[in-house]
Amino acid sequence: MNRVSDVWRDIGADSINVPNVLTLARILLIPVFIILFVHPTPEQSLAAAIVFAVAAVTDMLDGYIARRTGQVTKLGKLLDPIADKLLVLSALILLMNVERVSALVVLLIVGRELAVTGIRAIAAGEGMIIPAETTGKYKMALQVVAIILLILEGTGLAALGNLHLAGIVTLYLSLVLGYISGGQYVWSFWKQVVAKGI
Repeated sequence: MNRVSDVWRDIGADSINVPNVLTLARILLIPVFIILFVHPTPEQSLAAAIVFAVAAVTDMLDGYIARRTGQVTKLGKLLDPIADKLLVLSALILLMNVERVSALVVLLIVGRELAVTGIRAIAAGEGMIIPAETTGKYKMALQVVAIILLILEGTGLAALGNLHLAGIVTLYLSLVLGYISGGQYVWSFWKQVVAKGI
């Protein structure tokens, strides 16, 4: 019980703010998305795409509001990247399940995310700060667009064009940007390691 109270004191009661509520809402939307898309019909695919889009919008809003209002908290820094990864990876796994994304692409994306998360965790343990790369933000935006296109592929909206091709090309672009930004994280981490003489 003391451990829980210590963690809560470290996080701080001021963590209950609009950005963090949006982040929690995003996490709560993930199971809704999964239920809708685990056995997708055209109607469920459309609903899943809407839920995913709403969750993605909360991702843009929480960071923007936190920075503009000075409400950046430890809880937000912890939960925001976790929520992002859970949202994207759950969507990619479900898309793989319905054979719209190859297992290799999903593995490459998961591998990149695990590597970057590991590097950032090690850096944090050593008191280093590795800021988010702009390339990584573009990567996330492309992933969201790609996933929505690939989900909508199952809705029968043929009038919108070849959604599968558009989604796969966008996903591949996000994969390239993901590895570029991953390299930037590694380089930033290495420079700080050398500077500290660790």
